[in-house]
Amino acid sequence: MGDNMSKRLKLISATEAEMEERSFPNPHPDWDQGLLTSTSGADVDYNEPFDAEGKVSASFQKKVQNKIKDLLQQMEEGLKTADPHDFSTYTGWTGIALLYLQLYRVSQEASHLQRALDYVKRTMRILNGRKVTFLCGDAGPLAVGCSGPPQIEQHCRQQGLSVQAPPAAARWELTQVDEDTITKVVTAIVESGKNMSAEQKKTDRCPLLYEWHKKQYIGAAHGMAGIYYMLMQPGAKVHPDILAELVRPSIDYVRHKKFRSGNFPSSLSNESDRLVHWCHGAPGVIHMFIMAHKVFKEEKYLKEAAECAEVIWQRGLLRKGYGICHGTAGNGYAFLTLYKLTQEKKYLYRVCKFAEWCLAYGTHGCRIPDRPYSLFEGMAGTIYYLSELANPEASCFPAFEL
Repeated sequence: MGDNMSKRLKLISATEAEMEERSFPNPHPDWDQGLLTSTSGADVDYNEPFDAEGKVSASFQKKVQNKIKDLLQQMEEGLKTADPHDFSTYTGWTGIALLYLQLYRVSQEASHLQRALDYVKRTMRILNGRKVTFLCGDAGPLAVGCSGPPQIEQHCRQQGLSVQAPPAAARWELTQVDEDTITKVVTAIVESGKNMSAEQKKTDRCPLLYEWHKKQYIGAAHGMAGIYYMLMQPGAKVHPDILAELVRPSIDYVRHKKFRSGNFPSSLSNESDRLVHWCHGAPGVIHMFIMAHKVFKEEKYLKEAAECAEVIWQRGLLRKGYGICHGTAGNGYAFLTLYKLTQEKKYLYRVCKFAEWCLAYGTHGCRIPDRPYSLFEGMAGTIYYLSELANPEASCFPAFEL
């Protein structure tokens, strides 16, 4: 009995130490703590950085805009040494084009649109036809070219490129693909999930099961949460019976894989509570729960999303960096999405506090990403997140939220 208890305590200590290694302690008081007393004895207003009307204050917006300009300069300088052949959305030139399209949307500055067009032109010269995925293949650059402003679409036409995005680009914008193609893609996804579930003898528990590289991943990037999230999109036009009989019980299966901490494992076979990323863990799974709440109108999914948000608030300032795939900015998007759904100021406050962390980019001693200026791993993604503060209600996780 004593030995077993000792082993358990050691395991808990090791898990806590591992959590600590992965993230920084959150130094910010939470929204609901009211007026706090600083070490100097002065009162600190918990509403900061909001103004008297409960909106993000002009002074904070100015800080964000100044930092965006500063980071853009750093990014452009750094991109001079980036891989000239990486056209991908994930780490290459298409991701940079997406960033500038976002900056154009929020600012309407013509210079940003021109930069986006410059990067689209660059990607079109180096497409290789080897992959059709959105994040890492040709589908991403083509979809960005097709769904951008007229100037970019016109360039694609002039190059003789199809302005109808390939099926794999449905993840970017379903409206760019005809309904027959969407139906075929959705049918293939559903049938694949049913077959895998039958092979694993999990049809009753998890009717739609998927694996990648021989692992049944859970997260948003290449896991079940991301797939269920897409199947629930209105544009996917999945039949209500399929949603109710196959997708919902699969979501509930994932629900019950939650750790006691409120986080989720990276895969069904992984029992380590380490990763709090968009790609693996609560910051990606939260999007699935939010969409499930919208589709099925059940409070349990909103409750799950709120619990994910608590995990992210506590453990989401990542030592791995500031990016959107596995960094602090990507974790901040969880609060943005929950704010859009609930309009609770607590979540907008948390958005701002994670943005505040990103304003001190490079000063926390985080790991430097392999592609430090890219959209999903590096600085471009952080800039994208900061730009959302201009209009939080219209925010969308790039290449994921629709």
